[in-house]
Amino acid sequence: MNDTHPTIAVPELMRVLMDDHGLGWTRSWNIVTKVFAFTNHTVLPEALEKWPVGLMEKLLPRHMQIIYDINWRFLQQLRGKYGDDWDRISRMSIIEESYGDKHVRMAYLGVVCAHTVNGVAAIHSDIIKNTIFKDFYTLWPEKFQNKTNGVTQRRWLAFCNPPLRKLISTTLGNEDWITDLYKVQELRKHADNPQFQAEWQAAKKAAKQKAVGMIERLCGVKVSPDAMFDVQVKRIHEYKRQLLNVLGIVHRYNTIKAMTPEQRKEVVPRVCIIGGKAAPGYDIAKRIIKLVCALGDKVNNDPDIGDLLKLVFVPDYNVSSAETIIPASELSQHISTAGTEASGTSNMKFAMNGSLILGTLDGATVEIVDEIGIENAFIFGVKTPEVPELRAQRHSYQPDQRFNNVINAIRSGQFGWNDYLEPVLHNITNGGDYYLVANDFVPYLEAQERVDEAYKDQSRWNKMSIMSTAGSGKFSTDRTISNYAKDIWKVEPCKVPMPVDA
Repeated sequence: MNDTHPTIAVPELMRVLMDDHGLGWTRSWNIVTKVFAFTNHTVLPEALEKWPVGLMEKLLPRHMQIIYDINWRFLQQLRGKYGDDWDRISRMSIIEESYGDKHVRMAYLGVVCAHTVNGVAAIHSDIIKNTIFKDFYTLWPEKFQNKTNGVTQRRWLAFCNPPLRKLISTTLGNEDWITDLYKVQELRKHADNPQFQAEWQAAKKAAKQKAVGMIERLCGVKVSPDAMFDVQVKRIHEYKRQLLNVLGIVHRYNTIKAMTPEQRKEVVPRVCIIGGKAAPGYDIAKRIIKLVCALGDKVNNDPDIGDLLKLVFVPDYNVSSAETIIPASELSQHISTAGTEASGTSNMKFAMNGSLILGTLDGATVEIVDEIGIENAFIFGVKTPEVPELRAQRHSYQPDQRFNNVINAIRSGQFGWNDYLEPVLHNITNGGDYYLVANDFVPYLEAQERVDEAYKDQSRWNKMSIMSTAGSGKFSTDRTISNYAKDIWKVEPCKVPMPVDA
């Protein structure tokens, strides 16, 4: 069961076995608990899905009856182990009763019925064992595993980045890496070679040229392929902190505006690319998108700035646009508040294409940095264990003046729409700043300064980029699926038979 919504399959299979095939409860349950495994993809409460009992009784009365039976037997099992520990039993019950309302905790249903429960990155798997599923881990520690996500190099490098594919294959002498990504680690031997660095840079430049055309077509903005391409493309959500990125761009814009012509000669030109979709009812996310667009309108039409800074929001971000943006990216931002991102997979796609990561130690970024070397990434921000205490201290936290300046610039109407954008600003000032944007703002600016310094030394940057690709072997879906097959599904690979000559 791939996340929470498919767990309705549990009562459905029970119904099929009992009602359609005439099996008893015990035999049906034995089959169900051998059939299902459960992969959790999030620690966000809203994604764990609580379905109203009243709605389910109306739409799926038989399924609800089966869920009640599953829960009753489970609670009897808990009483047998823990006695009348009603607090624990209430916490673990599949049926939640609160203020007169009843809901089915669909994630708990998945955990109870599954023979295996896994997270999708090492840090995420540890978090679910110590937070949302802590009681279940105490009861069934043998159920819990980690299976770090992967992406397919066949689409996200070999298919979408022909110039880099050609260079990698020529350098390695074959295309075996397309079916065994660990083989790209051989690129490390070439990372210091000036000729190979030049060829690598040329391959990246070709991908950037392609993206330039797409950006002009979709956004109506002409950008320079000689600028650094700084990308954050992912679902729009407060925890992913596109807002931190945007506030950083406001700071960069106003800093450049205050510079003398001589000082501007030292500025690393940037094209900031943001893209992603927001859930239809997610009001704050829509307002964040508006802030990106309003800021872009100001920056892109400022003659004082020119090509030193551009900002575009890619509309209708999808796989097709990603296949152009990701190969062109030189810096990719993965800046979620520590402990909120289960894994992330775009970080793998970018790293695979030699885009350097600017990120927090969250999700799979932790493991990516372990593989490519922390010296080949730009890491900043609070750590997961620090987050609860910092949230508790938010009422007395005094942000840095640079943060206040950026907030005041937006509130003053510098980019227009200040009334419409006020709820966004309220959430990170008076509203509590749950995702610690203010806390991480200065460390983020400092990390961006390190980015600028590294980019000025193109030999160093190219080496870091090569090392990023060379360290991405672990993050192929080939490895992920192999681990699932071996440890959870218990299936053996079946080799495709070779055709017999006629």
